[in-house]
Amino acid sequence: MVGDAQASKVPIQRIVDVVSGYFTPAVVILSILGFVIWYDFGPAPAFTYATIVAVTTLIIACPCALGMATPMSLTTGVGLAASHGILIRSGDALQAAKKLDMIVLDKTGTITLGKPAVTDVVPSEGFAADDILAAAAAAERDSEHPLAAAIVEGAMERGLTAVTPDGFEAVPGHGIRARIGAEAILVGKRAFLEAAGVHAGALEADALRLADEGKTAVYVAIAGRAAGLIAIADPVKPDSAEAIAALRRLGLQVVMITGDNQRTADAIARRVGVDRVLAEVLPQDKALEVRKLQLEGRTVAMVGDGINDAPALAQADVGFAIGTGTDVAIEASDITLISGSLRGVVAAIAISRATMRNVYQNLFGAFVYNGLGLPIALGVLYPFFGLLLSPILAALAMSFSSVTVISNANRLKRFRLQEVHA
Repeated sequence: MVGDAQASKVPIQRIVDVVSGYFTPAVVILSILGFVIWYDFGPAPAFTYATIVAVTTLIIACPCALGMATPMSLTTGVGLAASHGILIRSGDALQAAKKLDMIVLDKTGTITLGKPAVTDVVPSEGFAADDILAAAAAAERDSEHPLAAAIVEGAMERGLTAVTPDGFEAVPGHGIRARIGAEAILVGKRAFLEAAGVHAGALEADALRLADEGKTAVYVAIAGRAAGLIAIADPVKPDSAEAIAALRRLGLQVVMITGDNQRTADAIARRVGVDRVLAEVLPQDKALEVRKLQLEGRTVAMVGDGINDAPALAQADVGFAIGTGTDVAIEASDITLISGSLRGVVAAIAISRATMRNVYQNLFGAFVYNGLGLPIALGVLYPFFGLLLSPILAALAMSFSSVTVISNANRLKRFRLQEVHA
């Protein structure tokens, strides 16, 4: 992946290639014109002077520096990123990352550790906490959702047995419908229960309290009655708040996207310093939400790790996949972070900006060099100072321009991430 990225071209390189395609024949024409003018109007020996001007013009205008400017910076930048555990898959992604002004962070597994755990069980009247947790664990044991795994693990920690359900149906973004013997079990959002005719209004006050604490309240219904709530919390990664603050210092607006209810999402957003929250988003709607942000005229990055993040990663202008996540998310992304830390996103954007800044410096230097060198090689200084550039000096100057480009690209190796996080 690193090799492919180093061999790819950033969009600006394609423009440089077009310019070089016109520049080279233009120099040949200037060389011929210079020869003709010096041969016809130059001092004696006219042929010697004309030949020197023609050869010097061809030598000094050799577009080596122009052609090397972008690839040298790109190769160094991608290698620098790889050394920091960041795999950039293409030059397009590198250049696009420089232009980002908004970044969307998936909550579970990106801002948080992705290891939710049961913290509270709130039973309704007539139900026991252990019975609620055991029933929910039985219903959720075949689910692959992170919250389901937390419920099953929570039941095991309390010594409860999760029996095999007689029927199981997952409704993505809403909940689980299962049957244990003659009893129907519903586990999920309040709206999911109420759509099945179960009234859960009595649990609302407890659900709001748990949400304000940053916990996800899962409703449980047994045999058509609201049995209680199971509160699940996913700890925030230790460095998430620091990384989000660094992203904001880089001038990006930070957005958190989650399927959690608004109050829970707002509580977590306040804790980590997120600017904007998109809550209660169904898995299949994440890509649509990213598209809406793009229609606002924003250049959007998406950071995620799960299967349901993959469409949004592909939709975003730049997709960042957490390397500890699913293969499909990594495949759909433009940039992969080997570690699970958001600090890698900060580093990737900072390296992208440093690399593109280096590209522009190299291109500017190459264009200025050719812009100044060509008139001197054609002999514009001769009428005023009697100076005519020799082919040997032209060769040295041309080589020096290439060395300058290489040296400037190598400055990227001195890039320090500590300065970005400071």
